[in-house]
Amino acid sequence: MTQRPLDERIDEVVLGLASEAEQAEIEALAAADPVVAARLERARARFGELDATAEEVPLPEELWTRVAARLDEVPAEASEPAGNVVPLAAKERSDKPADSRWRLAALGSLAASLVLALALGWSLLTMPQPTVVAVLLDAGGKPVALVEGAADNTTWITLLDGAAVPQGQVMQVWTKPTEEGPPVSLGLLPDGTGTRLTVEGLPPPRRDQLYEITFEPEGGSPTNLPTGPIHGKGLAQQPI
Repeated sequence: MTQRPLDERIDEVVLGLASEAEQAEIEALAAADPVVAARLERARARFGELDATAEEVPLPEELWTRVAARLDEVPAEASEPAGNVVPLAAKERSDKPADSRWRLAALGSLAASLVLALALGWSLLTMPQPTVVAVLLDAGGKPVALVEGAADNTTWITLLDGAAVPQGQVMQVWTKPTEEGPPVSLGLLPDGTGTRLTVEGLPPPRRDQLYEITFEPEGGSPTNLPTGPIHGKGLAQQPI
């Protein structure tokens, strides 16, 4: 198995840059490991948000008519030049369209490669490698959220089920930095979607650290401890 970071390989699969063999390997890992499956879904959601920033450009209405007409065309046979003489003007005329098509194709491929490279670079540069990963499960054992924690206590929350937040409540994320200590709030998910949260002064996240999401009154728990129903909870693992 390749030694490249798993997140990098997942990003390449989502962007369509991975080989068929590597795509099959990542999909097999996702089928066998819910942590990998959740990270794959997180990457798809993240790059989906990136796609949403691009404006839609409608195709011209006559495009497919023009394409169909060109497909039906029979290429004209080239006339044989007399002897071994090729008129320079004719050669220039025949070379220019081919040269233009080659340049357009090359520039198009280069532009597409740059877009994919920038997207991948954006992902890798803005999202440090997590040191712990936790899949939060609801009471029925269904994965509802993915939590990724970095050494600087930056935490990424990705919701996996599109939970309906009760009227007048908000989702709040909690963790237990130490087994003996009380739960600590990492922050709110005010719009019911995933986000990045940062809390100063906590120790780096560790293996088997508890994470959970609860439904709390608007503004957060009034006691600074979990009071509402638990949406999902789980223990942290070290990423592959």
